[in-house]
Amino acid sequence: MESKGNTLVSPFMKEEITTDGFFNGRNLFEDMPAALYTCDAEGKITFFNQAAADLWGRTPEIGKDSWCGSWKIFDTSGFPVNHDQCPMAATLKERRKIENQEMVIERPDGKRIYVLPHPKPLFDAKGNMTGAINMLVDITYIKVKENQEMASSKTETPKNLTLMDSEERYHKMIDEIQDYAILLLNKDGYILNWNQGAEKIKGYLEEEILGKNFRVFYLPEDQEAQLPERLISEASTKGKATHEGWRVRKDGTKFWGYVVITTLHDDYKNVIGFSKVTRDLTERKKAEDQLRYYAQNIESQNKQLEQYAYIASHDLQEPLRKIRVFAGILEENIENHTIVKTNIDKINTAASRMSALITDILKYSQLSQLDKLFQPTNLNEVLNSVKEDFDLIMEEKGVLIESSQLPVLNGIPMQLHQLFANLISNAIKFSRENPVIKISYRKISNEKVAECPDLPFENTYHQISFTDNGIGFEQQYADQAFKLFHRLHEKTSGTGIGLALCKKIIENHKGYICVHSEPGKGATFTVFFPV
Repeated sequence: MESKGNTLVSPFMKEEITTDGFFNGRNLFEDMPAALYTCDAEGKITFFNQAAADLWGRTPEIGKDSWCGSWKIFDTSGFPVNHDQCPMAATLKERRKIENQEMVIERPDGKRIYVLPHPKPLFDAKGNMTGAINMLVDITYIKVKENQEMASSKTETPKNLTLMDSEERYHKMIDEIQDYAILLLNKDGYILNWNQGAEKIKGYLEEEILGKNFRVFYLPEDQEAQLPERLISEASTKGKATHEGWRVRKDGTKFWGYVVITTLHDDYKNVIGFSKVTRDLTERKKAEDQLRYYAQNIESQNKQLEQYAYIASHDLQEPLRKIRVFAGILEENIENHTIVKTNIDKINTAASRMSALITDILKYSQLSQLDKLFQPTNLNEVLNSVKEDFDLIMEEKGVLIESSQLPVLNGIPMQLHQLFANLISNAIKFSRENPVIKISYRKISNEKVAECPDLPFENTYHQISFTDNGIGFEQQYADQAFKLFHRLHEKTSGTGIGLALCKKIIENHKGYICVHSEPGKGATFTVFFPV
């Protein structure tokens, strides 16, 4: 090749080529039936002939479009290929010609064409690469003929469709369906097709999602557990896989999806990909959860009614005991007017307390909805009421109760009284000499609640701790403390329902209770009420 000023002349083509890689004799290539185009060293299209524009079905912009003028590119299996991964791009990056790499291009009108590219780099006289030239040969007719010949060689003349062929027919059939997300996946789970229903349900536009793996629809924990891969594997083995669970939209919101993944085969039983159909069942899930909640609520109320004989007995014992004690004192000091007046007042107070308890029990048993029992409740008043109930035993054992200021929360007063009474009674029962019970309070966000990692992240909680200096127990038995009729200390009196009732009361208030203890160092019961 000889040099003429800023051009190089090919002795074979008798055609001048500028040192920047452009052809001066463009008329020759304009009229050639073969699709030809050139790119500069950065991949920007610098020239194309009419045959290339006809093949692409569009006219690219000189100096703006890169690598290739095709609307979309696929490999021969139907998998989308980015323009910067096409053979022309590989030629410029690797500074060599690319051979025998068939591609499928899609025109804007949807027509797909098999092509065989022939990209080759261009260099100037100094060996610097200035760009590349590519010729695209339409081999669609050859590929169709090959498929026909392959099909005719079989006795039943089956059709060996490629995934790309299947996908094109599939796309036309399902594109308009909007109630189902219908996808076509290749063998590795990468998305090849996207219908309007998928865009509606999952939120991605087609150009945003094609070529990505369907793992993006799954929660992080499902991805970590390799649920998508397991579903693909199951579909490959059994022909179909189904799953129901939470999925993630583009905007991060979740929906409850029912998924069916079906293996796609050609007529020779080769796996060519998968179809994936997803239905949004969020509303059904919500309805089922609501029904389940109602059923659990009814079951919970039935159990509570069954246990209420124990609760009533437990609460009424202390007022009755006080009435008997005060009546005995009254009988022994019948002549002492001051003592008589004091003990009659105490008997009346205890009787009033019993009357209030009975009224609350009747009111509770007549209501089917716990929500109707909730009202603003001052826990300081609840604590003072419990202290009044326990004033005799506190005096007998020298019990000291220290408490910080407690909150007002929305709760069931009778049950909150029962909660405080059971926790204080439990602390007194398992105390040594000079029992000290410390009640502390703080408002806390759930991410700081080490005692309960399962609390919902969106909530803030009232945390109330009851700490005693009693005999304590081994921490490994903490869960057993809240089981019905279970006692950690067999030698103690009681039915073993007190702490079980505490847990039930906390659950009624959508909260949580836990305990931490060491033998000889007392115990701390901590309750959490959602704010």
